[in-house]
Amino acid sequence: MKPLGTGDPLRLGPYRLLGVLGEGGMGKVYVGQDDAGRAAAVKVLRPELAYDQNLAQRFVREARMAQAVTSTGVARVLGSQTEGGRPWMANEFLAGPTLAEAVEAHGPLDEPAVRALAAALARTLADIHTAGLIHRDLKPANIVLTSAGPRVIDFGIARPEHGLTLTTTGEIPVTPGYGAPEQVLGHRVGPPADVFSLGAVLVYAASGRRAFDGGHVAALQYQVVHGDPDLSQVPEVLRPLIFPCLAKDPAPRPLPAQIVTAFAPPRGADRVWRRGPLADDITRGEAGIREL
Repeated sequence: MKPLGTGDPLRLGPYRLLGVLGEGGMGKVYVGQDDAGRAAAVKVLRPELAYDQNLAQRFVREARMAQAVTSTGVARVLGSQTEGGRPWMANEFLAGPTLAEAVEAHGPLDEPAVRALAAALARTLADIHTAGLIHRDLKPANIVLTSAGPRVIDFGIARPEHGLTLTTTGEIPVTPGYGAPEQVLGHRVGPPADVFSLGAVLVYAASGRRAFDGGHVAALQYQVVHGDPDLSQVPEVLRPLIFPCLAKDPAPRPLPAQIVTAFAPPRGADRVWRRGPLADDITRGEAGIREL
């Protein structure tokens, strides 16, 4: 976290801002604290963009999409202000490492942990789809590991199930290597697109390697559409469970409920979030935000 700088607001709605978590082309994310002491990640549009009607509408849509999902597997929306001034949205602050950071620091998850991860994420996808939405960008960096299990974040490109793709000519629709073939091709997508992304996430979690790779983005996207996923480093017992998620055709991909049943984590598999080196990282992060 970086300290607040010149031009950063000191307060947004009920949140006193403590520092800057990150920033991008559209805005900044701050760590905030309300009067009850709850920490929040407060996302704010840049002042110069707040008057751009399209960007403002996208921000409002993101807030509403996230509020529509009440699953315990996502970061809860605590509040938002989308009318007038600087639009902001406050989400529950999750201090744990992302799945990408965890695998980089500790290596691939073992088989029971992958099963626990798969079942938890599949339940969350089922909740997202029940709300009539598709996440559209499930990837290791959008999964935060907490002592209560994995949580899905970033509804920045979530859309209603009946909505059209957001892409326009020349744009990359989703994170290369994790988006489904129909997303890469710019076709209308449904819940099976998230299942494909889940399969790619599980390959990474189980092996530390991408399911698809290439020397450049175009080659990588070609592999997603036409190539076979690389499951060579995935434990053999998990391969027949993950492979169906990565079907090129959306129709035969399993439903989230079927994934929960197929992976059936053994008793105690979720201890990975509470004991061991990975759990220690999670605990340190959560303790750090309490101290802050």
